[in-house]
Amino acid sequence: MAQLTFDTPGTFANGQFVITPILQRTIDDAQPGDTLVIPAGRYLTGALFLKSGVSLYLAEGAVLLGSENLADYPLIETRVAGIDMVWPAGIVNVNHCQDVQISGPGTIDGQGAVWWHRFWGGDEQGGMLADYSARGLRWVVDYDCQRPRNIVVYHSKNITLNNFTSRESGFWNLHLCYSSHVNVTGVQIANSAGPSTDGIDIDACEQVRVENCVVSCNDDNICIKAGRGKEAAQKAISARDITIRHCTLNKGSGITIGSETSGGIERVTIEHNQFNGTGVGFRIKSARNRGGFIRDIAVRHLTLTDVTFPVMIQLNWFPQYSYGEKGNLADKPPHWQKLAEGVEGEAGLTQVSNVALSDIAARRSGDTIFSRAFFIEGYPERPLEKLQLSSMTIEASEFGKISGVSRLSFNDVQVSASAATCDDNDSYER
Repeated sequence: MAQLTFDTPGTFANGQFVITPILQRTIDDAQPGDTLVIPAGRYLTGALFLKSGVSLYLAEGAVLLGSENLADYPLIETRVAGIDMVWPAGIVNVNHCQDVQISGPGTIDGQGAVWWHRFWGGDEQGGMLADYSARGLRWVVDYDCQRPRNIVVYHSKNITLNNFTSRESGFWNLHLCYSSHVNVTGVQIANSAGPSTDGIDIDACEQVRVENCVVSCNDDNICIKAGRGKEAAQKAISARDITIRHCTLNKGSGITIGSETSGGIERVTIEHNQFNGTGVGFRIKSARNRGGFIRDIAVRHLTLTDVTFPVMIQLNWFPQYSYGEKGNLADKPPHWQKLAEGVEGEAGLTQVSNVALSDIAARRSGDTIFSRAFFIEGYPERPLEKLQLSSMTIEASEFGKISGVSRLSFNDVQVSASAATCDDNDSYER
């Protein structure tokens, strides 16, 4: 077992100096079967790249601090929110690897505030978001505003992420992409207020298990994706055989499928999860240019407390973000062109079928807490096919809306709604 040690640890473990070359050299020198142990201390670093057969252990009190300098994250081929493109590496990268484990009670801290301010300014009203939105470019700003992720697992196999804490990521915390046989267990995600600080994103992966994690963030707590647009639809790399169980979701937007669905998503089990004050419980989101499919989804044994939208399905989600310009983009970056190339016509309507929700209990801790039991909007011309709701008890402010569904069944569904459904509550920002 290789262990990271320093002759003068105080110099390197105080978080004052970027020590990326020292850490990377130790990784590079490790042999298959070695575990690199990061001892207690604060280690300031840019992008680190693990290699096959070498594991990383974060000891009690060990903190990897993400550099606040974008130059410390080299541009690499990756995928960002469904688009294959060049973007900065993450803090810890598992790229084209197999048999890697990241574990231990320590922490990866992205020091995300500098990246959040880059996106929306110090007051959440400025930054690149305000600039791009004023120019009609809301659809591209998330991709142009480069922000490091805490962990990226890309084109890898047999990966275990176990027990550490990921906090304050500049962008997504854990991004699993084009990978298989990945286990995420006992991980703690803690993000306070940053934009697009998803907890765990499972992107065009297969054979993934997420268990016993606690996730608090400012966007989707756990999300399953499969690419966005024409290129992803042509590649047809689906997300499939995924299980999410025994997790606790606190602040955030719940467990989501989409909005990147172009490669297809199937055979997903979501069970025995607890939600506390999340914006959404279970959600499906897509748009009219995504295409792909969502099918064979089993959601069961969920406990939701003070969740605003226990069940939300929106297949024309966030138009300002979902639909790009189709004008002359010849002089624009390749990712602009990819964003503008959606799946056109009827093929762009995501086929959603065989979704079963059962044994779900949602309650409010007080009458002043707003909740809408159902907010389901399928496509009128391609309804969601076969939605089964059974053994559900929901306490809500209002019942909500259900449309665009074929073969909708209710079996032992009890809803208490204290007020009439109000159109003013039809929006959800995340």
